[in-house]
Formats: sequence, structure tokens, C-alpha cells
Amino acid sequence: METGVIIVGAGPVGLLLAGELHLGGVDVIVYEKLSARSGESRALGFNRRAAESLQQRGMLDRLGEFRWGPMGHFGGVRFDLGMLDENHSGVLGLSQARTEEMLENWLTERGVLVRRGYEVTGVRETPDGVVVAFEGPDGPGETTAGYAVGCDGPRSAVRAAAGIPVTGRESVRGMYTAEVTDVTLRPRPIGERLPGGNMVVCTPLGDGRYRIVIHDRTLPPDPDPDSLTFTQVADAWQRLTGESVHHARPLWLWACGNEAGLADQYRRGRVLLAGDAAHAIPPLAAWGLSAGLQDAVNLGWKLAAAVGGWAPDGLLDTYHAERHPIGRELVRNSQAASMLYLGDDAMDPIREVLGELVAHKDAAGHLAGIVSGLGVRYDVGAGEHPLLGLRMPPGWEVVRAGGGRVRIGELLGAARGVLVVTGGSVAGRVAEGWADRVDVVSGVWAEPAEPALEAVLVRPDGYVAWTSPGSERGLAEVLGQWFGNTRTTALAARTAPPAAAVAAPAVVGTDRTGV
Repeated sequence: METGVIIVGAGPVGLLLAGELHLGGVDVIVYEKLSARSGESRALGFNRRAAESLQQRGMLDRLGEFRWGPMGHFGGVRFDLGMLDENHSGVLGLSQARTEEMLENWLTERGVLVRRGYEVTGVRETPDGVVVAFEGPDGPGETTAGYAVGCDGPRSAVRAAAGIPVTGRESVRGMYTAEVTDVTLRPRPIGERLPGGNMVVCTPLGDGRYRIVIHDRTLPPDPDPDSLTFTQVADAWQRLTGESVHHARPLWLWACGNEAGLADQYRRGRVLLAGDAAHAIPPLAAWGLSAGLQDAVNLGWKLAAAVGGWAPDGLLDTYHAERHPIGRELVRNSQAASMLYLGDDAMDPIREVLGELVAHKDAAGHLAGIVSGLGVRYDVGAGEHPLLGLRMPPGWEVVRAGGGRVRIGELLGAARGVLVVTGGSVAGRVAEGWADRVDVVSGVWAEPAEPALEAVLVRPDGYVAWTSPGSERGLAEVLGQWFGNTRTTALAARTAPPAAAVAAPAVVGTDRTGV
């Protein structure tokens, strides 16, 4: 193989996945058909969980200044995030172009290659890898890799080449988007509903720039972005608002419909999908980008384990098992939010009832968990502790046995597993055989954990795989499930005598801590 993994698409999802694979020790190359970054603002931020994921890799601060959103909304129905126990606020007003620039600079500093001007035209699987065909600056060519990942958008060439079907719905209404300057506009950041089920959005971006979005039922259901002119945008804006923006200077134009689709499979053999290639929804509060970044963080360490040869059986399949249901919910939730957001006056009774519901903490918390991504819970096995399967709160602090305090988020920078051991737990000794894949941190919680938490195993993506007390399975079993065999077991497997000559192992029980 020429390389471990080829990623197709240098948007934020592909770039973050490349970073995750690099942290996992994988030789990775990104292929991108554009010869240079577009600079288009596109998604204006991302949700709380995506921000936490960037922060745990030390990337969030590299984005410079941005602002957090103190209010949440679902389909335009607002709710107060301040009533919740956790901070669900997301990043607002940060252009996708800045996110892409930060991620590509991070990769460049570490020697990860982004090949621009290379359009992938085909992918075929071989018994031990994939062959990727492309059109590059010097003409057509082919290269080989262990795996290929399509992060190349809703019309993914990788998905088409792999023959992965998409289940979804066709567009029934179109929208125009423009970024403009040299004009002063009244802000309408979450939209202004207009008669007939129409809406306009105006988001100030700073430095005299505005993002305007036009939801007009008279637009074609699937407008062509390549043929869109600013005159069309300005005419539609004036038709709906009575305001003229014809004198403004357009910086970027876009048109799209409201089609949505979900790939039937996120993995087919050695070809995988992430981001919009896996799940496509209409532009909606950066939901698609936020989900795609979480795809990358979920897939990265698992694919690195497969390339590195230590992945336990079925680990790579858990990418589809865990993220495909999230994609299905994303498509459903975006449809529900769009109906609320863009529906005409007939939707007002539903908006009023939902508004009453989200005044209650539990209802607001449920919707906030959908929007922020903090409500995602993976199936990690039976147990009673409320953190099982959820992301470990990154702000929890451990006072190390040797002194000093450290946040959980800071422990995940290397994209390895982390076992935090407090009190008298013997979990640290159990994990010694996985020391090349799991870091053990001993100490006490800076603030008492409620309910009690003597030890916790956190996966590289930040999700809780095991707790003591609380998990029904022992730690060794769970470590084997997510991190493969111990070093000594793997060595023994390579040097073992014939099976008939090996004595049956003794049966030992677990102690009362379940480790």
C-alpha cells in the first residue's frame, strides 16, 4: 500500500478525520478537487459537542475569537439554555472557511499532505486494500491505500463508486443564500416569518458583512447554484421584504433545495463515508457540519486501530452501528425543525404548544441535547451509572496523586483511551496490559462525583465505556472490546505452541469492584 488511508474531500470533516488518524499513527493523505480553499463562509459555527471535540485535541483555541450562543432554538422555537445544569451553548458566527483554514494549518504543521487539484473519479476494492483513481494536475492516475473514506459531500463520488444506496426525500422548495457587504441591513438572525410560508434570514458577520437567506415558495425546488446571479437574489429579497440590496457587493452566492438523504451503509468493506457523504440535510444551524465532525471523531481512532493491527473484531463495524442511528435522527430532526421553521400560519398552534413545553427544564433539556449533541448516548453495555455511553464531561477535574489538577478534556489530546482511577480501585492494575493504548490517571475528583465514581474508562472520542461502580461487566472485558488484546496476549498469540500443547487456563473471578 502506498498509504494507510486516503480521505476524499478537504472540508472540515475530512480534515479533522485526517488529524484523528494522524494522532493514531496512520499515514494519511487527503485528496481535494479544488486547487485552493474556496474561502466561502458556509456553515456559521457548530454545536457544543463539536466544540468540545476540537477542544480536547487542543484545536479550538486556534480558531481565534468567536462567540457562544446563550439561547437555543428548535425550528425557531426558542428556549433558555441558562435553565439547564450543563452548558449547551454552541459556537456562532464562525465561518466554515476559518475552521477549514485552522484544520489544514494544523495538518500542515504535522506533515500531513493535502493534495489539492486532485479529483477522485473512482474507488475499487482489492483483497488487501483499495485503488483510488483520480484526475490530477498532471493528468489521470491511480494510487493505493488500506482504506478510503468519502468526505466529499452529498453527491459523493466515493459513495457512488462503492455502490452504496441513499434513502431520502426529494427537494420540494428552494432557497437562495448570499454573503454581502457595502449595505446596512436589519438583523434577523433566526429568521423572520413572512406571509405564505416564506422567510428571510439576515445574520451580521462583522466587518460590514451580512449573510442573507431567502426561503421563497416561488423559487424552483432545486435551483442551480452555478447559474445563480446576484440580481436574482436581490430581486427575491426585495419581493419579500420591500428592501433593496441591489447596490450591495456580493461576496458569495449559493442556491440549494431541501432534499435530504441517508446512506444505507456508512461502511462497505474498506470504503467508509462521513459527513454529508453519509447524511445530507438542508442548511440548518450547522447541524450537518456538527454531526460530520462527530463522525470524524468516532471513526478516527477505530480506523487507526484497524490500520495499526490492534483493532478487536467488530470495532470498525461499530462506526456504522453508532453513527448511522445518529444520521437517521439528524434527517428526521431536520425535517421536523424545517416544518416548524418554514411552515405557514397553520403551524402556529404547534409552535405555541412547543413553546409552552420548553419552558419546562426536562423538555428544554431534551431538545437542547439534540441541538448541542450532548444528548448522544452510545450502547456500551448494561449498567446503572448515568454516564455510561454519554460523553465524559470535559470540565471535570482530577487532582493527581502526584499533585496538580487536570481536566478530563486535557487528558484526551493524544486520542488515546483514558482510565481515571480514584479511591481504592484496583482498575489501574487491570489496565497495565493496555498501557500502549490506554493512559491511566490516578488521583481524586476535585469535586465529589454524584453518583459515586471510583473509576471511569473514557474512549479516545471522549465517551464513557465503563464505570466502577455502575457497569455490569468487568474492566478487562471492556478493555478487550474497545482496545483489543493486551500486549502480552498479542505476543503470546504470535509465539504460542500448537493448540493441543497448551494447557487450559485457570478460571478466576472478579473482585467486588467489577474489574
